[in-house]
Amino acid sequence: MTVRVLLADDQPLVRSGLRVIMADHPDLEVVGEAATGEEAVRLVGEVDPDVVVMDIRMPGMDGIEATRRITAGPASARVLVLTTFDEDDHVHGALRAGASGFVVKDMALDDILAAIRVVAAGDALIAPGVTRRLIADFAARPEPTGAAQRSPRPVEGITEREREVLTLVGRGRSNTEIAQDLFITVATAKSHVSRLLAKLGARDRVQLVITAYEAGLVTPTG
Repeated sequence: MTVRVLLADDQPLVRSGLRVIMADHPDLEVVGEAATGEEAVRLVGEVDPDVVVMDIRMPGMDGIEATRRITAGPASARVLVLTTFDEDDHVHGALRAGASGFVVKDMALDDILAAIRVVAAGDALIAPGVTRRLIADFAARPEPTGAAQRSPRPVEGITEREREVLTLVGRGRSNTEIAQDLFITVATAKSHVSRLLAKLGARDRVQLVITAYEAGLVTPTG
């Protein structure tokens, strides 16, 4: 299967670098490039990509708003955000906007390409160390209303075993690690995660992680 990729970044060098690298990988195809959020939203409807590699900081409509519009629209494209974690104070907004994963611009190119494939496959557990830090930062922030403290949001309609799995997903565990922690098979762990996605109406594992934090099942420190 060939993964159709749309590159959205206001830096031509970043786009050209990724395009050249992907040209050497027959399972990845760049179907479009956008220099602004507006262009990215428009091109998603025109070229129907599987994954949008989205920068956060772009002129005009930023990557967060573009992500929100893409994930709320009829297209099935998933969004993989490019960010500089230590500098971008707004990246947590991309989680709420529906981003399926995160890569840092100074990561190895092979890791970025691997992340694209993971997102295209419907998963979102990317660079666990980075993702864990990023979502912990998101979870520790107050809501935009300025509330000083958030009460945990109860999770209903799931079994006790599924609650255990949700807790482990929130800690950044892979299906293999969940299986080891709970002494179950990998297939069973994967089945539990699939049921959680369906029951909680979550798009992917990133949203499950957010749910785990908001429910108080995992603290920002782990």
